[in-house]
Amino acid sequence: MKLKTQSKKGAPKYDIKSPDLANQGQLRIEWAENNMPVLRSIRERFKKERPLEGKTIGACLHVTTETANLMLTLKAGGANVALCASNPLSTQDDVTAALALKHDIPVSAI
Repeated sequence: MKLKTQSKKGAPKYDIKSPDLANQGQLRIEWAENNMPVLRSIRERFKKERPLEGKTIGACLHVTTETANLMLTLKAGGANVALCASNPLSTQDDVTAALALKHDIPVSAI
């Protein structure tokens, strides 16, 4: 089941393979976070300082647990973020579902 939702402006907000994978993806994102102490430290600092407030960052990357943690760090810093997959062979569908549904990050990754 493919999920597409629209943003308020009419552009697709999510284009993911299956919303049913979000819980599994969230667990994997959390596992990766525990193994990325430097990025976790930066995220904690960004939450306090919000150095990216008002900035918009679009990324076209391999959608993996590591990329998810980068996007969450940028969002914690105040940025509006959006992500599209650069390679369907490296896209982790559960991670895309978690970013879209659990973290409200616009994702296009089919």
